[in-house]
Amino acid sequence: MNDALEERLGTLCRRDPRYTRNAYTFVLEALDRTIQRLEAARTTSRHVGGKELLAGIRDFGRERFGPMAKEVFNHWGVLATEDFGQIVFNMISIGLLQRRPQDSIQDFADGYDFERVFERDYRVRVPWEELKS
Repeated sequence: MNDALEERLGTLCRRDPRYTRNAYTFVLEALDRTIQRLEAARTTSRHVGGKELLAGIRDFGRERFGPMAKEVFNHWGVLATEDFGQIVFNMISIGLLQRRPQDSIQDFADGYDFERVFERDYRVRVPWEELKS
């Protein structure tokens, strides 16, 4: 991570200490992966909305942390999808991310239940199941 980004993330953590630096960097990584996935499905780049980003965060969280994702997010201060919205809008406030006029922090409200998505519905993928397809 470059020094300028580190400095800006430090500013965000001081301004809103509810969330750790890891929470911010995870959201940036999840956004990057979501953009890559959407661009692979289409030939043009476009803006990622809140619901799309939440789906990307969910998928990346499952991939990176497995059934421990909820615990990791909670440790970072992220207790619900609304917290991811606050993180995104914090980054918008300092110019790290951009928004469209129709983007709202409400896009992140009631996205999904962490316990259900990351614990109860979590299923380990095993390679031999993919071969059956």
